[in-house]
Amino acid sequence: MLPGMATFVLIHGGGGSAWDWHLLVPELAGRGHDVVVPELPIGDSSAGFTEFRDTVVTAIGDRSDLVVVGHSYGAFTAPLVAERLPVRLIVLLTPMIPEPGEKPGDWWDNTGYRGTEGLSEEEQFYNGVPAEVVAEAKAHGRDQVSAEWNEPWPLAARPAVSTRVLIAREDRFFPADFQRRVAAERLGVVPDEIDGGHAVALSHPRQLADRLVAYLP
Repeated sequence: MLPGMATFVLIHGGGGSAWDWHLLVPELAGRGHDVVVPELPIGDSSAGFTEFRDTVVTAIGDRSDLVVVGHSYGAFTAPLVAERLPVRLIVLLTPMIPEPGEKPGDWWDNTGYRGTEGLSEEEQFYNGVPAEVVAEAKAHGRDQVSAEWNEPWPLAARPAVSTRVLIAREDRFFPADFQRRVAAERLGVVPDEIDGGHAVALSHPRQLADRLVAYLP
């Protein structure tokens, strides 16, 4: 790998797929970086955190200079990769930030999440996304029946890896004020912010690519 290049490992969120990143991938590749976009085994009722991590590790193969990006529920998986491979940077994007030992099913009450009333799923997740992309998204959603929902997050402590939190200012699913509070309480950080909604990789792929590349030292 050439100096200054990185491998961006993009981990999708709950009910998602590699398609969620299809507009971001060419933006990162066009800036000279390698990109890995694993499909988590969310349709396998026997798959838990171990299988999620191993799926990502297998997809990475022998690549190096890893920047692991976990979107939304993918923030539960992203830090697990650092257990197995040298990771340069973790980016938690509009994330569910986990605590050691926390079950994903408990995260909502533990963080005081109250939800967004009166908005459709499309309005919560896809505000700002072009209508033709929203229409296509329906064909790429997947039912999440995997086993990790009731599994304690397996890390006893967060990995000793530089971590950035990036939230979207117009996020209707995880509003910015909520994300700022959780980032402060759980990581002791002030998150970075970008324009867009929860699906910022679909609404602002160029701006997101610029931000991710700017994180590289």
